[in-house]
Amino acid sequence: MKGLWLENNQLQLRSDIPIPEPPAGEALVRVLRAGICNTDLELLRGYYPYTGVIGHEFVGLVEQGPAHLVNQRVVGEINAVCGHCRFCRRGQPTHCENRTVLGIVNRHGAFADYLCLPIENLHPVPENVPTEIATFTEPLAAALEIQQQIAICADDRVLVVGDGKLGQLVAQTLALTGCKLLVIGRHPEKLANLTARGIKTGLVDAVSQRSFDIAVECTGNPEGFLIALQALRPRGTLVLKSTYAGNLSIDASALVVDEITLIGSRCGPFPAALELLAAEKVDVKPLIHATYPLNQGLEAFTQAQRRGVLKVLLEIGQ
Repeated sequence: MKGLWLENNQLQLRSDIPIPEPPAGEALVRVLRAGICNTDLELLRGYYPYTGVIGHEFVGLVEQGPAHLVNQRVVGEINAVCGHCRFCRRGQPTHCENRTVLGIVNRHGAFADYLCLPIENLHPVPENVPTEIATFTEPLAAALEIQQQIAICADDRVLVVGDGKLGQLVAQTLALTGCKLLVIGRHPEKLANLTARGIKTGLVDAVSQRSFDIAVECTGNPEGFLIALQALRPRGTLVLKSTYAGNLSIDASALVVDEITLIGSRCGPFPAALELLAAEKVDVKPLIHATYPLNQGLEAFTQAQRRGVLKVLLEIGQ
C-alpha cells in the first residue's frame, strides 16, 4: 500500500508498505480522508523520535472487524491502551503506561491506504456528517477536553491565544459555554471566521494584562505562552493545548507569586465531538484550506507548513 513514511525527520511517499493485518480485538480500516495537524508538523521537526506512517486525524471505512462496523464510516481515538495498568484501572486510558498512539508512538498512522485500531477506539460517523467534516472529530474532541478538565461558566473571562486550526476549534467550543470570550491572533482573515459567528476577536494589543480568569494557549510558540500568562489574574488558570518541538522557558516565579494553575490538555471525548458536528453547532468548513490526493502528500505537507494555512486534508480512498 501507499503511505507517507517518516524516518530520521525525513518524509517520503512509499508504495511498498505492507497492508497491516489486524490482531485480535482490532479492525482493519481503509482510510478515506485524513488531516494534517500541527503535531504532524512537529514530528518532522523532531518533537518525538518516530519512524513509520504518520497521521492521526482520519475518517475511514471498516473492511475487517465486527459485523456492526463493517462497511461503516468511522473515526478513531488515537490511543491504543492495555486496559490493566494503573491509569487504565483508574479510568484514565489516555495516559496508559503501555499505550501506542496512532501515527505518533509505535503504531503506524493514517496517511496510508489502511490502518489498524482497537475496535473499542472506533466511533461510527453520523450519516448527516460529510466525510471531510468528520475528519475534524479528533481535534474537535481535543478542544472539548478543556471543559472536561475545568468548569467554565458565563461569568468567566476567557482568552484564547492563537487563530490557527486548533485555536479556532477551541474558540467555537468555548463560545458554547456562554463565557466572556476573546480570541486573539495575527491573521485578520482567520479571525474573521470567528467574528462571523459572533465571537469577539482582536490582535495582541486587545489583551488587558492580569484580567482573565482562564487563558488557553494554542500557538505552539513561546511568545503565545507569555501572552497567555501575562493576561491571567492571580489564581487564574493557564491551559496548554500546544506541543513544542523545542524547550519552553518559563518564569516560574510568576507562576508561584500569582498562584497560577497550569494544565496540559490533549485528547478528548469523541462522542461529544461527533454530536456537535451532527448538530452543526460548530462550523469547520472555513478551516479547510486545500485537499490533496495521497500521491501528492509531500506537496500537501509543504502547503501545510506555509504561514497562515489552516487545515490541509489528504484524500486517500473513496
